[in-house]
Amino acid sequence: MQVACIQMCSGPVQGENLARAEHWLAEARAAGAELAVLPENFALMGVSDAEKRAAAEPEASSSLLAFLSGQAARHGMAIVGGSVLLKGEGRLRNACAAFDANGQLLGIYDKIHLFDVDVGGEQYRESAVVQPGDRPVAVQLGGFNIGLSICYDLRFPELYRHYAAHGCDIITVVAAFTETTGRAHWQPLLMARAIENQSYLLASAQTGMHADRRHTWGHSMIIDPWGEIIAELPTGEGVISASLTIEKLCSVRRSLPALQHRRL
Repeated sequence: MQVACIQMCSGPVQGENLARAEHWLAEARAAGAELAVLPENFALMGVSDAEKRAAAEPEASSSLLAFLSGQAARHGMAIVGGSVLLKGEGRLRNACAAFDANGQLLGIYDKIHLFDVDVGGEQYRESAVVQPGDRPVAVQLGGFNIGLSICYDLRFPELYRHYAAHGCDIITVVAAFTETTGRAHWQPLLMARAIENQSYLLASAQTGMHADRRHTWGHSMIIDPWGEIIAELPTGEGVISASLTIEKLCSVRRSLPALQHRRL
């Protein structure tokens, strides 16, 4: 399966972000992608909590989910739709939706681990606005099982072990990692999740400076089950792509059957 990861520097104007996402999705399809992955918060970045609440929609009538479905059908390309804000019970959902090449919704994953930290002189309290999800979600595309995750989830290996134990071949990480944490931890964590679970890893990220002065790290990557980076975009908006094969997965898992050797 030919896959693509899209990197964006999303801003506070949703229409402008959607236009850029549409452009990059078309570029991914032109490069032969059968699956494209957008970054976290692709439609809205750098706004206040009040603006996030105002922008959130019910799942059943979400214009952003309709946009993603329409783009998938238009291009005949499956899409993992980064993440969008949906109305929840009191708080919002930071939700990653996956669509097949006909625009049919395959599943929605709600971010489980919320970014409540004080690091590098910056403070984040995602839980003030977002309610945590409570279950992993995997979908099937092109003969591959794909586990979905969002940003801060990357620091919690038990989620990815769950996906490996349930037969996932690909893990997607849609993210808006800060420059501080990204510089220190992004690549090591991505490589570790790919290596320990012997899975392909597709990481689509936000990059650059946003309207709220948040600086995101970028460095979208595609990593193979041996832990090798086969495509990367350090900075700037754009698309990276690669071809994934079942044969590579089987070769790695057969030659080093670590998943079969687990004792705990």
